[in-house]
Amino acid sequence: MASPSIPLCEEQFQCSICLDIFSKPVSTPCGHNFCMACIGRYWDSSDVCQCPMCKETFSRRPDLRVNTFIAGMAEQLKKVRLSPPEELSAEPGEVPCDFCTGRRLRAVKSCLVCLASYCMTHIQPHFGETAFRKHKLIDPVINLEDMLCRKHERVLELFCRDDQICICEFCSEADHRIHSTVPLEEEWREKKAQLGETEAEVQQKIQDRLKKVQEIKQAVELSRLGAQREAEDSEQVFRALVRSIERSQAELLELIEEKQRVAERRAEGLIEELEQEITELVKTHTELEQLSHTEDHIHFLQSLSALPPPPHTKDWSDVTVTSDLCLSTVRRTVSQMEEILRDELQKLSNAELKRVQKCAVDVTLDPNTAAAKLILSEDGKQVRLGDKRQALNDNPERFDPGPNVLGKEGFSSGRHYWEVEVGEKTAWDLGVARESINRKGKITLRPKNGYWTVWLRNGNEYQALAGPDIPLPLSLKPWTVGVFVDYEGGQVSFYNVEARSHIYTFTDTFTEKLYPFFSPCNNDGGKNAAPLIISPVRHTD
Repeated sequence: MASPSIPLCEEQFQCSICLDIFSKPVSTPCGHNFCMACIGRYWDSSDVCQCPMCKETFSRRPDLRVNTFIAGMAEQLKKVRLSPPEELSAEPGEVPCDFCTGRRLRAVKSCLVCLASYCMTHIQPHFGETAFRKHKLIDPVINLEDMLCRKHERVLELFCRDDQICICEFCSEADHRIHSTVPLEEEWREKKAQLGETEAEVQQKIQDRLKKVQEIKQAVELSRLGAQREAEDSEQVFRALVRSIERSQAELLELIEEKQRVAERRAEGLIEELEQEITELVKTHTELEQLSHTEDHIHFLQSLSALPPPPHTKDWSDVTVTSDLCLSTVRRTVSQMEEILRDELQKLSNAELKRVQKCAVDVTLDPNTAAAKLILSEDGKQVRLGDKRQALNDNPERFDPGPNVLGKEGFSSGRHYWEVEVGEKTAWDLGVARESINRKGKITLRPKNGYWTVWLRNGNEYQALAGPDIPLPLSLKPWTVGVFVDYEGGQVSFYNVEARSHIYTFTDTFTEKLYPFFSPCNNDGGKNAAPLIISPVRHTD
């Protein structure tokens, strides 16, 4: 079976000294290959015998022999070169051959010595004739004059590292005599390696940004699905509320109508009874009136004694019919609706807390911000007020004298949640603060001053420090308070973790990094000496 042909790569069989296909290739002890004549001339012109490629120095000049394998491959490559494929005319934007007449063919090489470009036919002398062996061939370029020094009209062969420009040999001996100059090829290799590193860095940045784009797209898709889910949930909640309201309204209308029917039946009974009394009274009145017109004394007296006594009548002075029967009924129905709304709000708060707990982060107290009287635990999870000031550096980040401390971790994007055990403390402050807050002297906790906080005072007075402050009538005293920050959403929310209920939400626009804020407040004679504890978030189903 014939062995498969292996495509030849010209660069693999190119001498790094003459930049042409190997002629009598030899291998140095370090493993690099050169033309025998090229490496011989290189060592003849140097005081040190070393490899031009890796700069390895040899104690004595190696005895080199022709590498027959490489020589055979080089000859094969030369034959391929001398067997030109079908040549094509130069298209617009391609380099044409400078020696073609009539139809100008596409150039395959440009010569830096001849300063001309050649098609496959006209380049052949450069491959075969000895006079052209020192000519430097490159891939075809249009502006060969750019390869010449404008001052000396010599080929640009060197690179000045001081001025970062290409120069010729005359330049290196004149204006650039004391500058660091290297052959263009050496600088090309180094810059190409650097370019490879830069390219890798750029490629990595591209990949990072493509990954970030994908993450953002996924986040948007998750947000869309979440919004759709919340819209469906809210629609379900509001439909249930509407149904409940409509049901309550129908029940209320039925109750009102029933009360009205009862009132009407009672009124009809009273009217019937009154009309019966009126009939009897009218009959008695008629008899009395007729008797009053009798002039016959005997008849009058006899008839009067024969008349039945006046009919017995009821005392109607206290009998009334109420015209407004529904005030208490409406109030009771609305109260029932309030209970339904509270139940729905509780369900929503519970679902909301489950979602924000998924954004839990590890928060640790920053000792560099802690006031001098605060005592922090070794793990940075607890803070309490001590009896005396500690000898600490009064750095700009430290609160003084207020008993405050910030978390180490700041947030400039995203959603973050943590929980703080307040226990039975009678006073505390919790929330977030922006990075540029004032930390010295008297501090007023307000959003305009960079603080979004709630506090407890006197054991049962909760307030959102919104400026003006908002009282928070909590039905259940929280043992653990959850704090949630949605930076892009502009929200800071607080939750009663045990009651699974929402306490308060600030809405604002954030432009600086935010830090968790804590204050255990004064000890209040030992009543408030317990610490604030950053507790692990316990996710609930």
